[in-house]
Amino acid sequence: MIKFLDLQKINAQYALELKQAAAEVIDSGWYLLGDRLKQFETKLAGYIGVKHAIGVGNGLDALRLILKAYIEMGVMKEGDEVIVPANTYIATILAITGNRLKPVLIEPDIQTYNLDISLVEQHITSRTRAIMLVHLYGQACWSEELENIAKKYKLKIIEDNAQAIGAIWNSQKTGSLGDAAGNSFYPGKNLGALGDAGAVTTDDDELAGVVRALGNYGSSKKYINDYQGVNSRMDEIQAAFLSIKLKYLDAENHRRNEIAQYYLNNINHPNIILPQINLKLKTQNSKLNHVWHLFPIRHPHRNKLQQYLSKNGIQTLIHYPIPPHKQLAYKEWNKLSFPITEKIHDEVLSLPISPVMTVNEKEIIIKVISEY
Repeated sequence: MIKFLDLQKINAQYALELKQAAAEVIDSGWYLLGDRLKQFETKLAGYIGVKHAIGVGNGLDALRLILKAYIEMGVMKEGDEVIVPANTYIATILAITGNRLKPVLIEPDIQTYNLDISLVEQHITSRTRAIMLVHLYGQACWSEELENIAKKYKLKIIEDNAQAIGAIWNSQKTGSLGDAAGNSFYPGKNLGALGDAGAVTTDDDELAGVVRALGNYGSSKKYINDYQGVNSRMDEIQAAFLSIKLKYLDAENHRRNEIAQYYLNNINHPNIILPQINLKLKTQNSKLNHVWHLFPIRHPHRNKLQQYLSKNGIQTLIHYPIPPHKQLAYKEWNKLSFPITEKIHDEVLSLPISPVMTVNEKEIIIKVISEY
């Protein structure tokens, strides 16, 4: 079986470094809010190109803490609206509703699966305070039009950068484009921890300070609590692991790009729709505006194709079978219609893509698909 993502093989590449780092943390006797976290935060901020990186428990917490911080700062209040793509993983939406803010769902671009920026302005009201965009599947979602809309209406732009670390738009990395970004280091991400972890990245000094305090019980000084915070802190072992893996991220993203280009050049099937790169983002770094966290194809009979691939030894996954507005968690939205989003969720299928795939595995996948 060709695995969808062989995490054991990915981490085995760095096993000696990871084991040494774990031993050093264990021997140090310091497991939270220590030097390893500080070192990783500094490295991550430098890599993304921002002043601040704050390690938190996971990617969802990163987004939730950004919004919670804006509420504490008086930028937002309960009931305010946040524009967000309808086509996303539910965590993006949970971050908004978890802060008693109102998500305003907008359809994606059917070509890129990212937020259709041309639809944003018509959904802005007097209660709109932010746009939370998602760099879905690893492709940068940005434009000068978006920047101009945010300036015109004085809106914050928050990036859900969970799937796109390392992606570039106009020589600038995602996670540094907006006012703040939530990053996820879930094990299956391009930069994956060996457990759960996340980070907020921003150039905003005040926001960074509030986020850091909120994730530590609302405290910036021990036993002094300025906010009703939560416990969301990246631990020392995950920080140490991520510092090691960050060194190899660009090389792994380039390898993903090579595999994606091989798929794009060799999958030739009349009923399979291949992913597209936003041509408006083409720059000297055009190949890096998509870091291919996933390689999603579409087929009108997706489930049958998945069964066929499985029978032929190829593991695939569906990202995602049910859109947020059709989930029981948001039953009040279940009658809403977002036909483009629903079409994507009905047809999308993710092929294996990882930095440890072999040439033989790629060739087998192409051969099996061509015979479908």
